[in-house]
Amino acid sequence: MNLEEAKQFLSENEVRYVLAQFVNIHGVSKTKSVPVEHFESVVTEGAGFAAFAVGGLGLGPETPDYMAVGDLSTLSLVPWMDGYARIVCEGHMAGDPWPYDPRVVLRKQADRLAERGWTLHTGIEPEFYLLDRDEDGHLGPADHTDVLKKPCYDYKGLSRNRNFLETVVETLQEVGLNVYQIDHEDANGQFEINFFHKDCVASADNITFFRMAAVEIAREAGMLCSFMPKPFDDRTGNSMHIHHSMADGAGDNLFADENDERGMGLSGLAYNFLGGVMEHAPALAALAAPSVNSYKRLVVGRSMSGATWAPAHITYGPDNRSAMVRVPRGRLELRLPDSGANPYLVTATLIAAGLDGVDRGLDPGEPRRENLYALSGEELTEKGIGLLPSTLGEACDALEEDDAIRKALGMDFVDEFIEIKRQEWDDYNRHVSDWEVERYLEFWS
Repeated sequence: MNLEEAKQFLSENEVRYVLAQFVNIHGVSKTKSVPVEHFESVVTEGAGFAAFAVGGLGLGPETPDYMAVGDLSTLSLVPWMDGYARIVCEGHMAGDPWPYDPRVVLRKQADRLAERGWTLHTGIEPEFYLLDRDEDGHLGPADHTDVLKKPCYDYKGLSRNRNFLETVVETLQEVGLNVYQIDHEDANGQFEINFFHKDCVASADNITFFRMAAVEIAREAGMLCSFMPKPFDDRTGNSMHIHHSMADGAGDNLFADENDERGMGLSGLAYNFLGGVMEHAPALAALAAPSVNSYKRLVVGRSMSGATWAPAHITYGPDNRSAMVRVPRGRLELRLPDSGANPYLVTATLIAAGLDGVDRGLDPGEPRRENLYALSGEELTEKGIGLLPSTLGEACDALEEDDAIRKALGMDFVDEFIEIKRQEWDDYNRHVSDWEVERYLEFWS
């Protein structure tokens, strides 16, 4: 779409305002509303933002405006806001893309693939809770009849939330997002929407748009839509699995090989890419599980429904949902990310890790076919199975020590990310929780 076609699109759809939208380091959408008469300025010089107010950009209050320049290929309507459109923007400073902008970080990695004639296709599966509060302010499923001990795939849970789910899906379909499955997940009030694969930058754009839509449509229905990784200690967390494969210029899947001796339909390229992901998994965790709360999801302990469905071990296996990477034949599913992850940054890190594996010819070792949740610590040690970080602090340490990932993503950007996340970790450690007060207030009395 060129500028004139974009103007015609806006006119034909009676658009009055365009949201110039980008995400911050946390993946949270930031926007300015631009009257349609001034739309052209968004795709030329950009919409100006005070960078220090956005945060996470390595810029102080003394710097010039951070200019969000629109990508015309992303222009679409905003169906839940009559008369509005949205355009995805990338941050610029002094006319150049700013290396702290998450979309710029991802495009840099996508460009590394393009130099080899490759494109990473991703199909992302975000999970979320639909909640409300009772008279005492306690959170619970918005559908108060959603009380089964094992509610996964429950018809009633899906049916009784169909108005919200249908509205979200039809909203996404209206702007060309290809949703192919919706299901009730493993916790009460929890759902998942599956998107057909796209090139990795477009997938990240689409997940961002989905979050914007879901939160607002839920609010209008009197519900709270939450992407918090682990809102309840006795229920499963919100994952954001990333199915991925590599395509060449003809669109052929370079990760697929029916002659795979390990029987998983993977090519040598796929194994090398996977080897890099395994090698850099501790650092990858910092971007894939980027909050204090994330690490309460990445545990072995059981939930009410019988399993956490989240990985704790650096492993892969064929259709093994207790592994960090599942292999559904001919592609890879990274199960580490949660729904609080920034889709641009986790995908960029996935590419950086995978390419390091390709360049170094890394092999991921033999697949694990057993139930990893059932293994003892001694058995894990005997089998040489490594553990993912157990806290945000550990993940930051791993990222700080991983020179290959730091160099690929940009040393200054990674330093900024680590500084922000270490502050979050410190704030958490200094916080006195209700659990502590209840346990210790009169413990020594």
